Amino acid sequence: TDNSEVLPESIPSAPGTLPHFIEEPDDAYIIKSNPIALRCKARPAMQIFFKCNGEWVHQNEHVSEESLDERSGLKVREVFINVTRQQVEDFHGPEDYWCQCVAWSHLGTSKSRKASVRIAYLRKNFEQDPQGREVPIEGMIVLHCRPPEGVPAAEVEWLKNEEPIDSEQDENIDTRADHNLIIRQARLSDSGNYTCMAANIVAKRRSLSATVVVYVDGSWEVWSEWSVCSPECEHLRIRECTAPPPRNGGKFCEGLSQESENCTDGLCILGIENASDIALYSGLGAAVVAVAVLVIGVTLYRRSQSDYGVDVIDSSALTGGFQTFNFKTVRQGNPLLLNSSMQPDLTVSRTYSGPICLQDPLDKELMTESSLFNPLSDIKVKVQSSFMVSLGVSERAEYRGKNHSGTFPHGNNRSFSTMHPRNKTPYIQNLSSLPTRTELRTTGVFGHLGGRLVMPNTGVSLLIPHGAIPEENSWEIYMSINQGEPSLQSDGSEVLLSPEVTCGPPDMTVTTPFALTIPHCADVSSEHWNIHLKKRTQQGKWEEVMSVEDESTSCYCLLDPFACHVLLDSFGTYALTGEPITDCAVKQLKVAVFGCMSCNSLDYNLRVYCVDNTPWAFQEVVSDERHQGGQLLEEPKLLHFKGNTFSLQISVLDIPPFLWRIKPFTACQEVPFSRVWCSNRQPLHCAFSLERYTPTTTQLSCKICIRQLKGHEQILQVQTSILESERETITFFAQEDSTFPAQTGPKAFKIPYSIRQRICATFDTPNAKGKDWQMLAQKNSINRNLSYFATQSSPSAVILNLWEARHQHDGDLDSLACALEEIGRTHTKLSNITEPQLDEADFNYSRQNGV
Repeated sequence: TDNSEVLPESIPSAPGTLPHFIEEPDDAYIIKSNPIALRCKARPAMQIFFKCNGEWVHQNEHVSEESLDERSGLKVREVFINVTRQQVEDFHGPEDYWCQCVAWSHLGTSKSRKASVRIAYLRKNFEQDPQGREVPIEGMIVLHCRPPEGVPAAEVEWLKNEEPIDSEQDENIDTRADHNLIIRQARLSDSGNYTCMAANIVAKRRSLSATVVVYVDGSWEVWSEWSVCSPECEHLRIRECTAPPPRNGGKFCEGLSQESENCTDGLCILGIENASDIALYSGLGAAVVAVAVLVIGVTLYRRSQSDYGVDVIDSSALTGGFQTFNFKTVRQGNPLLLNSSMQPDLTVSRTYSGPICLQDPLDKELMTESSLFNPLSDIKVKVQSSFMVSLGVSERAEYRGKNHSGTFPHGNNRSFSTMHPRNKTPYIQNLSSLPTRTELRTTGVFGHLGGRLVMPNTGVSLLIPHGAIPEENSWEIYMSINQGEPSLQSDGSEVLLSPEVTCGPPDMTVTTPFALTIPHCADVSSEHWNIHLKKRTQQGKWEEVMSVEDESTSCYCLLDPFACHVLLDSFGTYALTGEPITDCAVKQLKVAVFGCMSCNSLDYNLRVYCVDNTPWAFQEVVSDERHQGGQLLEEPKLLHFKGNTFSLQISVLDIPPFLWRIKPFTACQEVPFSRVWCSNRQPLHCAFSLERYTPTTTQLSCKICIRQLKGHEQILQVQTSILESERETITFFAQEDSTFPAQTGPKAFKIPYSIRQRICATFDTPNAKGKDWQMLAQKNSINRNLSYFATQSSPSAVILNLWEARHQHDGDLDSLACALEEIGRTHTKLSNITEPQLDEADFNYSRQNGV
């Protein structure tokens, strides 16, 4: 019968039984262009027909066989049909393509299970390749592997030196945990090259190889017995680095190979041989006494010439992580003052206290270089701990403190506060409110061919489409990031999730929407966040453009896990804000640890940063640390910080005893929730000061634990040499965005212009089967606010612009090629694109990029 006929659901009742399915159709996958066969068998059965996606399959497409069951004497019927790739591609519904059997007997009908039919594929690139590691013997090795996306899901197999690993034969190896390879206790034989293999019914894929090196710590043998007491009243003992001895390029043991001490409990008195020795020692003693008397005399004299006394009290040892300072200044009539008629006795006292965690990078040890007491006519007190405080009284109109080289990052216009003689109260200023850099900026000249403007290592970029600027015109387009105090003041629970990005000139108009990419730090989820795009008006106020989940015809927001791609038709200043809907709303923070030597050769400073997970925020930290001589000690990690009002704890663990010690009350520091949740104001960091016992200690190993109470936790493993010549360099950024910030013309786009024109001509035309720009959007994961594209003169061109902005860091065009392959097999316009139809430049460009 024809497809439009409705087959009967039942036949008038008759003696017998309902059909029973002996074989039901199974789920199947179409490989390449090969059709698959679906089978079913039932008894007793007079007829069997397939129904696919709710419609009956034409009778001519059925192949049936009939037989008799010898045991029961009932009639058995077997039927199969073929399903082609074309049929599956042409189906567009809320679920997968499916088929089921309906069998008739004299008593009625029975239906089989539904069998789904899907097109099988396996992407080329792994979502995560395993990374090489160096681990000590008996340590744990974890190699992560996330196979390429595929249907059906790929199965993972691990190779070691190109040989398969059988975890069932080695209890020390586990490969069941989410495709990862876990070696519980590393052995020397576990060193080698490891590869992750992914395969399904379509293809096999190999990951990049990861080199694993298992090493043995060389350690000391036990100390020898003490030697006989020498004439100098000392005895010695030694030890050797032979447990095991270093080889194959291994390092020598840390510490001293010999040790000496007094062997008479300090009661040994060396003999004085002659009278000349007595005279020598007596002269030295007299000289020491004379110098001491001279120093005391000069000190008393200079104090008598000073009209001011200063008392500085540091009670950090009593407050356990909080610093309190008292400053008392007593004036007693001084003819050098501008107004000598002032009151003869005036006392000024100020007390400041605050947590040791700062919101501005600062090397505390460098600050303590300045003298606390200066007896000259200008009295200056500079105290650095949790705060930098400076007082100045001068007969000149203004006093400016001296900047110590290397103390502050380049570009930070920080200076000591000033005081005029008229003021009776010193001006004390918190360091976090001092001015910082204000703007990061890049420019480029663009014309009719369009191009891309990138701000390297910030995640911010601007795509000007081809034809957006009229012919014969060109504009100098700029883009900047506000590096000062954010002008967007949050209302209520709203927080700033991105940098404030300005693009201009503001009076420029475009004929096609441009794409602005802004990074953000939200863990995207519509259940927990309400995210808004805001724009600053000419009056300096901020107004909401749209919510990213709303329908709008004025602009379009595509929210990815780490960035938001916005289609706009007017330049200005934009930013993303978020309003947490539940306590489970998460901000992604990047945590990193930097280290550097202090002025004291025995001290080493660790600075732990928690900043919003945007490339721009981390670049600011990197820039500041470079100017302070800081070195990144471990690859930064992500911390998921919940909006549940619980604070953040940062602590230093596993400090090697007898080699290093940490200052009291600073091993664990706690930061209030509000300072972390709104940390985009300034980079949040905590400082730790470690001291080594001897100068021979050059290696430092410890752990930094960063955790939110009742939340996520990350461990930063520090293992470094404090000597710059031996330290391993960790790169700040995995890749540079672009060597040249401005790219113009065809080289700025991945899709050649001639291919782009043919795609637009194909999909902008309405299609009876729905294969138009809406399907192009759907295949590229653009499923929301399609009404925006409907208002554009060429919806397909705008969709491709969004694809270009979204995939600017991708190495090939696989995602777009797969989408076009799924859609375009029935489109003669697309299938007829052959090599001679492309101009030579576009064809070569396409071939090089794997299209």
